[in-house]
Amino acid sequence: MIAALFSGGKDSTLAIHKASESGSKPKLLITMKPFNTDSYMFHKPNIRYTSLQAKAMGIKHIICDTEGKKELELEDLKNALTRNKVTELITGAIASKYQKDRIDNICKELGIATISPLWGMDQEAEIREVSEKFDAIITKVAAYGIDESFIGAHINTATVSRLVALKNKYRINMAFEGGEAESFVLDAPMFKKRVSVTSYHITWDGTVGEYIIDNALLVDK
Repeated sequence: MIAALFSGGKDSTLAIHKASESGSKPKLLITMKPFNTDSYMFHKPNIRYTSLQAKAMGIKHIICDTEGKKELELEDLKNALTRNKVTELITGAIASKYQKDRIDNICKELGIATISPLWGMDQEAEIREVSEKFDAIITKVAAYGIDESFIGAHINTATVSRLVALKNKYRINMAFEGGEAESFVLDAPMFKKRVSVTSYHITWDGTVGEYIIDNALLVDK
């Protein structure tokens, strides 16, 4: 079975989009839900709304709990892959060897082929493609220079231009793989319906901020 690790963010969604275009459409989306906010491997903000995104794509979806503790969380992923008889796994890694090496090692141990359509992609080119093809918002910021105004911002041409300026000034990772920010996809070419956020709230402590979805539903495009 072809499966994809799915966080609901721009990278995993774009990886699914590209893999599907190449003939490797996943039959299952696996979302790891960490209890630890600072999980080294898995994305946490708004994770429960991945079920809406999966429904919009018409792909079976499971959410697997993990404590999110360093290295131990890999065992939870291994168990999820084994239980669901995964034979090929799509991931959204771009340049993070920490994540890719660990996933690759697990897959090699289990005899699972890995599909990484974004690996080695230019970071600016990746986020520009997201801005052109998807409707995605920034749901967490946690890096110097990326201020409160980015929380909830749509990743569009204007936002990308602002991020380019910050990259030039502060050397941020534009793909957010250094933990600079996280995202959530509201609409994509694969979505039969789009996600509409009906209520949310924002937290900001002067350094780290989150866009927390309180309620959302699927609506016609």
